[in-house]
Amino acid sequence: MLAVELRDVSKTIGHQGVLSRLSIAVQVGEFFALLGPSGCGKTTTLRLIAGLDRPTSGEIYLNGQSVSGVPPYQRDVNTVFQNYALFPHLTVFQNIAFGVEMQRLAKPLLASRVAEVVDLVRLGGLEQRYPHQLSGGEQQRVALARAIARQPSVLLLDEPLGALDLQLRKEMQQELKRLQRRLGMTFLYVTHDQEEALMMADRIAVLQAGRAWQTGTPVEIYEYPSSAFVASFIGETNFFCGRIALCAAEAVRVDVGSIAVWADFPDGLKVAAGQVVNLALRPEKILLHREPLTTFQNNLSAVVDEAVYLGTEMRYTLRVSLDLSLVARQQNLDAGTRLTPGERVFACFLSRSAHILPEATSGSPGDA
Repeated sequence: MLAVELRDVSKTIGHQGVLSRLSIAVQVGEFFALLGPSGCGKTTTLRLIAGLDRPTSGEIYLNGQSVSGVPPYQRDVNTVFQNYALFPHLTVFQNIAFGVEMQRLAKPLLASRVAEVVDLVRLGGLEQRYPHQLSGGEQQRVALARAIARQPSVLLLDEPLGALDLQLRKEMQQELKRLQRRLGMTFLYVTHDQEEALMMADRIAVLQAGRAWQTGTPVEIYEYPSSAFVASFIGETNFFCGRIALCAAEAVRVDVGSIAVWADFPDGLKVAAGQVVNLALRPEKILLHREPLTTFQNNLSAVVDEAVYLGTEMRYTLRVSLDLSLVARQQNLDAGTRLTPGERVFACFLSRSAHILPEATSGSPGDA
């Protein structure tokens, strides 16, 4: 059974379309992320599932049952917002107990439930403090505990880590993933942070303009993007356009101006000699070497135009030809491996690293 399913859901506000026939399916116990830029429809999707808004058309199902017309308080979901929405006049214990009290549990059972989630989110000893006496990370844990205490089948999280500083955000990402695995609860997580989605989610739906452009595991989304938008939004990517010169059994030669690039024959795509195609190449897939490497199908002679020190890695801008520039990222092993502007190198990469984008690159997205 699916925990959450949206079937051709559209939402129009005034004359503006926010969602357009969005279809997604979230498995029970899955950590599912909605990823996309601001204004793409992520939060609207969460509000529709929670019952805070109604879709203009389409159907929403929770645990196999349609929730059309079902008010928010009767839906088996709970929401954690970015601003936490804690009651300032209530203690940590009272904030967590608030939602459980609505279920009219006996006091001993209520106290036991609160104690259980307090231990789960590691808030022991803080039960009698007020929100203003807590750090940002502790407030976030209280909001999580309050949502979890009601034991919903689906937890909706609307960028809950957005207000935290970088280091605390990374710590809480690991905490959330640990918590989700321990509970086995379905998490539907909204974020615009690509790294956050890749690190936490079992599957990701990439949204833009109210549509799902691609849905898949983090590996599928990153390694095999379905469009230039997905490839550019998730991580850094080199894009270049060329004409297919030769189709061999397992590889395709693409001429980018005067430069020949070998790419693996794309699965499920029909390509032919003479066709113009777009290629995507991740910067970390390029190995820079002062001599050609025979184990790589592509060895492109290049000049280093720019070298940027980023601590753990170096980011290089390479001029391959008048028609082709590339960005490469190399792990910063030691000073002897660093390159300097003006230095001539070879940009070496495997044919399978040059990803031929499908013809739908500039067309319409598919369903999730």
